[in-house]
Amino acid sequence: MGARTAPTDIDPGGLDRPGGMRLPCPAPEESRVGLDRVDLLAHSAADGLALLYAARHPQRIRTLTLITARALGADFTEAHRRAAAALRTAEPWFGAAYDACERVWAGSVSDADWDAIAPFFYARWDAAAQAHAASEVAQPHEETAEIYASGGAFAPDEARAAVAGMDARVLLLAGEVDSGPLRRIAADIAQLIPRAELVVQPGAGHYPWLDDPRRFTGTVATFLGRESAGLDV
Repeated sequence: MGARTAPTDIDPGGLDRPGGMRLPCPAPEESRVGLDRVDLLAHSAADGLALLYAARHPQRIRTLTLITARALGADFTEAHRRAAAALRTAEPWFGAAYDACERVWAGSVSDADWDAIAPFFYARWDAAAQAHAASEVAQPHEETAEIYASGGAFAPDEARAAVAGMDARVLLLAGEVDSGPLRRIAADIAQLIPRAELVVQPGAGHYPWLDDPRRFTGTVATFLGRESAGLDV
């Protein structure tokens, strides 16, 4: 029997935030499609939102899969970015991209500089990666992006306390050459979640499903399959 996939809605409520900001939380989409519990998957900055949802509704979570997770208050610092960049020095694009990184770290908001650092997010800077990066440019809502991960967003203390007692199995999938998070930061996040397992996808950047679709799909399918088979691991 095939799995059903349902996008997560954002309800108009949420959590109060300093300065009057309200952080939306996912609405219980599973109740609309007749599911008692769901396998929830999120990527990158959405992982904090997924964990906040799991903290509020633990009974609705069967498994949680966090891809290149920014969660539980973990941040990606300039030092992290430099450490990951050091892994890519042999790439033909490295010089120009690293120079752009230096300008960004110095405060540049130039679109050209931000576009130039894109290769660091991918295993290969090929046509597929370039097309993906180009499609990303039009997606963010700038005003929302500025406050989305602001200080205290996703209630990290609340989320940490909740996941410490969470019974659901959790997969954290990190990319070997990704800076957000570095492998050691992903391992730190995994230590905060009782039933978490960490998988580092070899050679992958921030978008592991694009870098190696077969390996990524196999990892996630194996994780979910163990739950479907009733294996307690």
